[in-house]
This record gives sequence, C-alpha cells and structure tokens, in this order.
Amino acid sequence: MVTLTGTFESTNPALEAARRRLAAESCALVVVDIQEKLLPPIHERERLVSNVQMLLRLAGILELPVLVTTQYARGLGPTVEEISSLLPSDAEPVDKVEFSCFGSERFCDAVERLPGRRDAVIICGMETHICVMQTALGALNRGLAVHVPADAVGSRSVFNWQIGLDRMKAAGAVITSTETAVYELMRASGTAVFKQMLPYLKS
Repeated sequence: MVTLTGTFESTNPALEAARRRLAAESCALVVVDIQEKLLPPIHERERLVSNVQMLLRLAGILELPVLVTTQYARGLGPTVEEISSLLPSDAEPVDKVEFSCFGSERFCDAVERLPGRRDAVIICGMETHICVMQTALGALNRGLAVHVPADAVGSRSVFNWQIGLDRMKAAGAVITSTETAVYELMRASGTAVFKQMLPYLKS
C-alpha cells in the first residue's frame, strides 16, 4: 500500500526481499555440493562452475562470508578443484547427509557464527530441485532473504532445474542471475571493487 507520505509499504516478505538490494555487509554466499562425482551429469555444468567462480571472486574482494557444503564426500568426492581453489582459507566444507543444509547441525552453527548482521544469503550449487531448493526453504523459514542466481545452480535435467526455481520463487526466494547479483553488490563503476572484477565481467 502507499502511505500518506508517498512511500510504499508491504507485508509480503517476498516482495520486500525483491525490493531490497543486496548489500555486502548483510549477506553471505552459500555454495552447495559442487562435487567430483555429482558435477559431470549436470546440464550446462561449465556455465554453473564459471558463474560460481565469479561469485566467489567477488566474495573474496568484498569479504563476504562463504559457507560451502558437500553431500557424503566419502562416496561422492570433495568439492571440485575449480571451486575449492577459490574458497577463502576459513571456508571449511560442511559434509552432510541431509539434503537441506539446514538439516546439518554444523551448518546451522556456522550460520549462527556469521560475522555482523547477516539477514540475506545467495545460494548457488546443485542440484537445484533437491539440495539447493531444500536449503533455500530452510533459509526462508529462518527469516533470511534468499537470492538464487538461476545460472549458478544446476540439475541433471532442465525440467528439474525449472521445477526447483519455480518452487523457490513461489516460496519467496528472489530468482536472479549471477551478473545481476554481482552488479547489485558492487553498486557502482569506477570503484576499486569494480576494477578488480572487470576482467571477469568481460570474459
């Protein structure tokens, strides 16, 4: 609704999340299960890896907290080297057997220990319709704003990728793109952050 002062107010959490820009000081990046034995059959896996790398590079420049998970690493392997090589030194992967990251006590503890006031998460990884979706629902149920770059999540089939995105959007997540999220966090050109990211934005 519009108030007498001309400002817009809404009690719809999804609308509020979509209207509020991402801010480096209040968000974290969650990288879900990009593992050696899970990645090969993922549709457009090269695009997924490239976009997650871009998010990780920006996270490093902006000092965003990064949480990374693996699904039963003993059987499915560690995080792929293309991703693990860009993780901050303090981002120790949380291994889990639950599909939702929030089903892991270790992950929940890590979220609680995030520095500052983090009330938004960017979730990337795989699979869109399983672990990413269930993690997004867990975050939403905890009152966090959730942004999911559609080109930084993946499934084995386009059908299931779309099902996952549709479910998360219906639940209140903001479905975005990697480039949208990156520019939203950078805020302006001509800054030191923009200059550091420019080589990757041009590629």
